[in-house]
Formats: sequence, structure tokens, C-alpha cells
Amino acid sequence: MNTTLSRRSALASMAVATTSAALAHRLEAADAAAKAHVNHSVCKWCYPKIALEDLCKSAKDIGLSSIELLDPQDFTTIKKYGLHCAMVSFPQKNGIGTIPKAFNRLEHHDTLVEIYTERIQQCAAAGFKKLICFSGNRDGLDDETGLKNCATGLKRILPLAEKHGVMLVMELLNSRVNHKDYQCDKSGWGISLCKAIGSEHFKLLYDIYHMQIMEGDVITTIKRDHQYFAHYHTGGVPGRNEIDDTQELNYPAIIRAIQATGYTGYVGQEFIPKREDKLASLKQGVKICDV
Repeated sequence: MNTTLSRRSALASMAVATTSAALAHRLEAADAAAKAHVNHSVCKWCYPKIALEDLCKSAKDIGLSSIELLDPQDFTTIKKYGLHCAMVSFPQKNGIGTIPKAFNRLEHHDTLVEIYTERIQQCAAAGFKKLICFSGNRDGLDDETGLKNCATGLKRILPLAEKHGVMLVMELLNSRVNHKDYQCDKSGWGISLCKAIGSEHFKLLYDIYHMQIMEGDVITTIKRDHQYFAHYHTGGVPGRNEIDDTQELNYPAIIRAIQATGYTGYVGQEFIPKREDKLASLKQGVKICDV
């Protein structure tokens, strides 16, 4: 037996194995880098029993780079963990600024200007660029008048938003299941408002869950109207729970459609996990959207 030849063969086999392992590792890293353009975020309110500190600690392992719908008192905490706030929560005073009481009522405008002036400045100081807002409920108000009133109120604060580089983003919500009577409940109405305002510092939050309930045709809408959408939220239909195969939406296809528009912003997970391990559900949601 030629021991020298056997030794050489063994060493050659080891070298091939080592090279293969290194190549596999590089391919895995390259694949992860290719997917890194999906910026993942999560809405804190969906995890009320998980402290913000704990959610921050888990964020990087899960693949998140943002925790959103936070108030200014939370900014220091997320910054400590190197996280962004992709969408800052709304200010409110005496109920004004909330989902049912907002910009579609002229009598709310002075208060809204006051509270949004402060919140815009807080966003700018923290380096966060998007701030949520709402239309308010109809409460008997016709859609044309509601749209006109929203435009009037928003135009009062948009110069300040533009000055500070902050975008006001109105959320599209369903009025059938979760937010009865909400006025900005169709993408067409929201887009008409964008056109009436005519500012790149005002756009829409396209909530996929809410718009599937109200109008469906999600991918076609995204392809056609993406220039009006500044942010996206997920959620399983029906139920607003996990976005896996227990619900009707094909999230990988939806995310690919969003990417095809050239969108480079954040996708916010806003489903309410019903499983016991809430963070496992969140991790699964991020993986589903990481296409």
C-alpha cells in the first residue's frame, strides 16, 4: 500500500471539502445580501405583552431593522439598539388626531395643526421621516366634502413638514370590519386626496389587509398606483392574524409586486399573532416576505 499516495488523496479530499463548505457559506451570504433590500419593520402595538426593550433585543435576530408606530418617548430605546422607526405614531389631544377624529372636520384643524407641529419637529430631531395621519370618520359627511376638508387642513402643516423633510402619510383602513365609518377607506379616495394636495410630502399607507377587505385586486392596485404609496402594512385575511397559508393572500407574490415598482422603503408587519409564541409568528412573517 502506498501510504504517501493515500495521505495525499486524503489531504486533497479535505481541501475539496473545505473549499466546498467555504463556497456554500459565500453563496448563503450572497443570497442573504440579495434579499437585504427588503426592509422589515413591525408595529409594536401588535405585541402588547412584550416590552419594547425585549422586542428590540429580538429584532436583529428576526431580521427587523425598524419598530414602528412609536411615540417620541420610545425613540431613545430603539436607537439604543440601532433600530429605525419607519412610521411614527400619531399625536392626539382630547381625542382629536385619532382614527375617528381627524382632518376631515374643519373644527379639528386648529388642534391638529398644534399637535402635528410638535410631532413633526420631534420626528425631524430624531431623524425619522414618516408620520402617520388619518382622515377621521364620515359621521354623515359626504366623501367630496371630507376630501376637501382634509386637503385644507393638511395644507396648513405641509410647509413645516417639507421644511423638516418629514412626510405625512394617511392610512387606508377598512370600514367594514375594523373601523366602521372611516372615510379614507378606498385607495381611489386617498389617491384623489394626494392629487388635490399635490405634494411629495403627503402620501398613503397602503395597508394590504385593509384594502383586501375593501376592494381586493391588491397586486394590480400596487402596480398601477404605487407612486402614491409611501409605506405598506401586512395582515392575514380574514382575521388579521398570521400571514401564512391559513389565510387567502399570497404575500410572496405581493412583496415581489412591491419590489418591481422600485420601492425601497419598509414593509411593516401588522398582523396580530394568535399562536402562543408570538415572536415565532413574527419571524415566520418576516421570512415569508423576504423574497
